[in-house]
Amino acid sequence: MGPWSRVRIAKCQMLLTSFFVLLLGLSVATMAVHTYFGAHFTAVSRASLERNPYKAMHHWVFSVGVSLAGLLTLGAVLCAAATVREAAGLMAGGFLCFALVFCALLQVVFWRFYNPTQVEDAVLDTYDLVYEQAVRSPSSVWRQELAAIQDTFQCCGKWSPFGLLGDAEAGLCPGELARREDCLQGVRSFLKTHMSIVTALVGLGLAFMVYMMLLSSFLWAAIRSGRSLDHRGTYTPTPQ
Repeated sequence: MGPWSRVRIAKCQMLLTSFFVLLLGLSVATMAVHTYFGAHFTAVSRASLERNPYKAMHHWVFSVGVSLAGLLTLGAVLCAAATVREAAGLMAGGFLCFALVFCALLQVVFWRFYNPTQVEDAVLDTYDLVYEQAVRSPSSVWRQELAAIQDTFQCCGKWSPFGLLGDAEAGLCPGELARREDCLQGVRSFLKTHMSIVTALVGLGLAFMVYMMLLSSFLWAAIRSGRSLDHRGTYTPTPQ
């Protein structure tokens, strides 16, 4: 296979992969918006605690997700445009975007490896604080906030290892509500599903970023060397 054929195949792969990266960026943006505005995480972040363990993480996750989605989209558009127009500068810009995303995703992987339960702990700590306030305080405000969280997760209360609950705790799950799933288990189950999707997106993102960086590097070198599909260039007639 000659060099022109390799460049032609690489360009087709770049255009196709850029489309999939755009879809990946859309998926990351959708996940970030769902995490920030979704009912489950919103109910926890809105708890009017003096110090909400989850609230800061809620904003941080949204900011990271939107930033990654923006870089993915920008990189895919730049590389697709560079492939069509054979512009080395645009290709270099796309490579830079993918390199930044790759570094950010590696940070996410290390964070998940060293702190695998940080999100779960923050959500459960917030629920525990609201639950304790609802048990201790006769105010209806805390009970309304607890009820909002429990209705969102379709759970109620916490399981007691002794099997007996006090009157205040039993009053938080009257009647049919007592048959719901324990909230600690309900929250863990929801977060496990959510984090599985995030892990899948991170894995796909790393794979795509490695491939796109290699492909964009090859095409950048091909463009710089003048190997274009259209064989455009300056031709000087040879004097007779």
